[in-house]
Amino acid sequence: MPHNLDPEEDDLDTIPASQPVFHVEQALLGALLLDPRRLGDVTGIYADSFSTAAHAALFAAINALPPPDPDEHARNITWLNQVLAAGREQARGLTVSYLHTLIQVCPWPRHAAAYARMVEAEHARRRLRAAAEHLLQTAHDDTLAHPVPTVLAEADVLAAVVDDIATRFLPRAGALPRAPASPPAIVPDHTEATEEEQLLLATATARPADIESVRWLLAEDFTQPLHAGLWQCLTTLVRRHEPVDPVTVLWEAQQRGLLHDGREPSDVLRLLAEPAGSVEHWSQRVLARSLLTTVDHAARRIQAYSDDPLITPFQLVAGARRALADIGAVRTRWQHATGRPLPQRARAAPTTRAGPSTRLAPVASPPSARPATGRTP
Repeated sequence: MPHNLDPEEDDLDTIPASQPVFHVEQALLGALLLDPRRLGDVTGIYADSFSTAAHAALFAAINALPPPDPDEHARNITWLNQVLAAGREQARGLTVSYLHTLIQVCPWPRHAAAYARMVEAEHARRRLRAAAEHLLQTAHDDTLAHPVPTVLAEADVLAAVVDDIATRFLPRAGALPRAPASPPAIVPDHTEATEEEQLLLATATARPADIESVRWLLAEDFTQPLHAGLWQCLTTLVRRHEPVDPVTVLWEAQQRGLLHDGREPSDVLRLLAEPAGSVEHWSQRVLARSLLTTVDHAARRIQAYSDDPLITPFQLVAGARRALADIGAVRTRWQHATGRPLPQRARAAPTTRAGPSTRLAPVASPPSARPATGRTP
């Protein structure tokens, strides 16, 4: 190929190639530069499917320009000049040298469809991780006046990404993902949670008749093992229709082994002796915190899946849906607690058989849709 394109000194050959997908993107772009007719074989990806701005700009330029006549393209570089000029509008560092590199590193232009599928798979992984990161950030946003509805709306955004990936990568046999280690969770400050749980336990001990109205609260929602055990003591006594007061709860706690760690009985009696507010109010506070904790754990699990290169796109879907199911279970209890069902988007039907992927023709990237996350009550 002649080297008489409009030259510049900037050279993208020095872009770090730390991930295999970088080389896959180079091979795909090289195939399209060598044989622009291969663009018809490429589906399911957009400019933003690429990992670098330069690659995205080149793909957008190739996709936007009319394909050249094959014979003319074999004889001159007019079309390549047009691609370079269009690509530079978005990535000024693109050079003649880099286009030559792309052409030289492409093993087989006829494999363009396979390269595109690999790019699509890696883009799905990045999309999923980005959505999980945003969910995690929202769950830890202390500025939200009403965090639960906002966080659940963000969980729906993540679920929509999972559903879209599921339509593009249909299941195969043995698709269950392995369980990679989740990133370490941020150790929360449980001071406020401890105080609220203690107020709930004391208030429920003073007003045991109100416990029946908060059956949606579970022991697993508490942050402290002792508090979870005392809640089980209270609900057990109520279910048996036995007397409830600090002494009867203390006795039940002893039967359950809650005092075997050296805890003084007087500490438990003091904990149960200062009621305030209502059982329902404190129960909702405990459940809200439990929901946010569940979201945190689910988002970190999905991050771990997306960071594991051995997990396939459909395995990402399977693992993410399992994590999102944990959020859904607490969400249902939250709806019972508040009496205000939160709007839920329509879920895509689960895929059950293998087959060709449902992929869109390469067109301009669709605008990202994100539901409003304003502070609604």
